[in-house]
Amino acid sequence: MPSTYPLESDSARGWERRMTKVMFAVIKSGGRQYKVSVGQTLEVNRLPVEVGEQVHFNEVLLISDANNTMIGTPLVDSATVLATATKQGRGKKLIVFRYKPKKRIRHRRGHRQDLTILTIDDIVAGGKSLITGAAPKSREEEEEELPVVEKFETPPESTELEAATGEVSETAEPEVEEKKPSRRRRTKKTEESESEAEE
Repeated sequence: MPSTYPLESDSARGWERRMTKVMFAVIKSGGRQYKVSVGQTLEVNRLPVEVGEQVHFNEVLLISDANNTMIGTPLVDSATVLATATKQGRGKKLIVFRYKPKKRIRHRRGHRQDLTILTIDDIVAGGKSLITGAAPKSREEEEEELPVVEKFETPPESTELEAATGEVSETAEPEVEEKKPSRRRRTKKTEESESEAEE
């Protein structure tokens, strides 16, 4: 009987989707615990990282996949979760309202939490990626492997009108900067006194 759900297909892509849905890890960040899986977007308290930088979470409490579960005591040995910082942002505004009844004391304050939005890249246990089975590569290593293409500056081409007339526009010549008068009062006063003396 054919399956009615696309995740239950026997293709390699379907198996990969099932594994990413079944496999998860529990990590600790900022005093909170998060259940994460590969490809998931996660909001955590602000981390001191740049956008696009890769983050390593070494405090992994649990890793589970279809076959087995590794539970840490309190942390799983040699386990890491790799994530990429997508953007820095702020959470929704919360109203903090404190009051004392019958005393006419009311304090209404707003609060927006600073957040870092992360995308989970990989779950690593024992030095091997649980997704690919190979050793994990950080983003810096992947960028180093790509060939670097050098950009050469090309001189600006003359326009068709210039080529037809044989004239070169004045913009091609370097411009000479005009000397701006000083803003100092003393200079203005001396200039004024010199002009009065000439009269």
